[in-house]
Amino acid sequence: MVSASAALLIAASFLAAAGLASAQPYYLPDAASSRVVTVRPSGNAAAAITVLTQAVAIKETGPRETIAHFGEIYAFSPSFIAVHRGQPTEISFWNLQPDDDHDLMLADPRWNVLMFVDLPPLRKTSYVFTFHEEGLFPFYCTMHQPAMSGQILVLPPSNLK
Repeated sequence: MVSASAALLIAASFLAAAGLASAQPYYLPDAASSRVVTVRPSGNAAAAITVLTQAVAIKETGPRETIAHFGEIYAFSPSFIAVHRGQPTEISFWNLQPDDDHDLMLADPRWNVLMFVDLPPLRKTSYVFTFHEEGLFPFYCTMHQPAMSGQILVLPPSNLK
């Protein structure tokens, strides 16, 4: 049996391969997921982080043997982020590739998918995240697995004001 997360990953990969990716969010956290993380397109943030898409090996410049064997390889940089529970944090994802779409899928520590959005070429996509649970939250681009992935570590609330 295929899990809901795996089915969504397969569907997203199919849509991307078919060129049907949308510039709009596929979805943000619903009411149940919002108990884990609140995601807003804008707002006051206590901290800010920028995550860049990085071309590791691409058809235009990468070694032909690598591209032939693995295909194009991308990564998020940084791929590890630490935030505090309850602290609104703006995370901006900058897709630096002019001709490659990326997406962002955020899961909770139990691998339940919380949100799934498009990261269009040469665009900055920002959201204000407020995590309500501590733990390790994986994020990844469904189109460029396994290399294009990362983690958000949610720490206890900061005592600093």
